[in-house]
Amino acid sequence: MTTNPTGNLFGAKERPLEGLRVIDLTRALAGPYATLLLAGLGAEVIKIEDPRGGDLARENSPYVGRDGIVVERCHEDDVSVSHLTRARGKYGVALDFKKPGAQQVFRDLVRGADIVVENFTSGTADRLGIGYDVAREENPGIIYCSLSGFGATAPEGGKAMDIIIQALSGAMYASGGPNEPPVRIGIPIADMLAPVFAVIGILAALEQRHRTGHGQHIDVSMLGALTSFVAIENWSAMAAAGMQARTGLTVQRLSPFGVFECADGYVAVVAVHEKLAQGLFRAMEQPELSQDRRFCNRDARVANAAELEALINGWSRTLPTQVVVKKLEAEGVPVAPVRHPEDALVDPRVVARQETMEAAHPNYDTHIDLRTAGIPIVFSDARTGFDDVLPVRVGEHGEAILSGHLGYTPERIAELRAGGVI
Repeated sequence: MTTNPTGNLFGAKERPLEGLRVIDLTRALAGPYATLLLAGLGAEVIKIEDPRGGDLARENSPYVGRDGIVVERCHEDDVSVSHLTRARGKYGVALDFKKPGAQQVFRDLVRGADIVVENFTSGTADRLGIGYDVAREENPGIIYCSLSGFGATAPEGGKAMDIIIQALSGAMYASGGPNEPPVRIGIPIADMLAPVFAVIGILAALEQRHRTGHGQHIDVSMLGALTSFVAIENWSAMAAAGMQARTGLTVQRLSPFGVFECADGYVAVVAVHEKLAQGLFRAMEQPELSQDRRFCNRDARVANAAELEALINGWSRTLPTQVVVKKLEAEGVPVAPVRHPEDALVDPRVVARQETMEAAHPNYDTHIDLRTAGIPIVFSDARTGFDDVLPVRVGEHGEAILSGHLGYTPERIAELRAGGVI
């Protein structure tokens, strides 16, 4: 098995989206993650930033630079780790859309592009003169994706941050136990989920364009994306049946199913079906529980979930995590230790498949494994990976893009710079 220059283990093959060009108007996380996925699948992504400060993520602590990893930026070339990971494989152009002439540059870029992605508050792109109607006028085949908090068809709903969407979607209330406060999901799930739907929409629109020759507008709502996941559980049915919806570390309607405490940590256990439940009871050295009327079949175990979970915790708390794992594995019961993210990210299985990968400042070695997200898809006849490019400075590749892609003369570029457009 050979590696190519991107470190991919599956040979020097083409990436699926090579030859496609993306105009990236996004900022923060949700939008940039969508365009990061497109970049990792091979598209050329041109990231447009406001010349006055650039992407909001550039100000996210911590930073990496000549002094290693620091909480406060000390040097001009210190780079936010957020920006370092989200802007990988993207070319940077600075454009101030509030200055006359910027809209024409956008039009010229769109003319040679396939995809535009933006995640402004709904309606902002149109007000700036860079919305779908403008893009379609220049390029009828353009696929224009808008990713917003509440969708283009919804009334104005204010700013949509991940925590706001978690709260509104019900996901935050669904986490945690009865009589406990709501629980914020520890990863920015709304910011990460919505862009996955955006990319699905973009790929579907590309396929339709192959048949029709026409592009279209794609409208993805963060609230809708996360609420659609929350809706996979039927909360009304559980309430009608008198089943507790908020059960904390376990899912009582599937009992025994959930996270249990050990002497030095926690394990996740799944023993839903009869064979698995009997295996769990044998591992606990209490095989007689399978004959107990409270636990002798699946419905009985669900009806008496709190008692069963107390018994399991009473057993697992007396043993180290690895002992519990070993005993359950010996009985064929699905089990895993609950790991810290740092340990999970270096799991050889995900590292080998490039599902997590190293990120590094282009000029400084930190001697720390800054592991970040890869593209968790393996193709039989294609590869994934990112171009070796990163806009450390706002607009770093602007002149090369404007001259190389658009044919702008040095005089035109100087004029745009003097006018504060770039």
